[in-house]
Amino acid sequence: SVPGGARRLYRRLLRLHRALPPALRALGDRYVREEFRRHRAAAPAEARRFLQEWEATLIQQQISEDKQNLREKTVYGIQLTEEKLNDFRDEQIGQLKELMDEATKRNKKITISKDSEYKT
Repeated sequence: SVPGGARRLYRRLLRLHRALPPALRALGDRYVREEFRRHRAAAPAEARRFLQEWEATLIQQQISEDKQNLREKTVYGIQLTEEKLNDFRDEQIGQLKELMDEATKRNKKITISKDSEYKT
């Protein structure tokens, strides 16, 4: 069972994604869903760290969204420091690479159907 704090954080992330363009929203929603599923059975220490990192990401996204309202050009995401990258396991680096590849594909069309499944 997912703790209430994790569930609230998950919902807040998905709500924040509503402001994204459809393709980025679908990609972000899918990524968040997969990450939260992967960490359901995590050890307590790892689960705490996972939630702390997602909370920090949420705050950064909200700050970025506020800044976007002041600029013409829209920028999504945050820069990861070398220190943060060094904390990642090889599996996590691979996941980031897959996410980057997916996000930077040209002419990639993702639609959201009524049953919330993603189609490419």
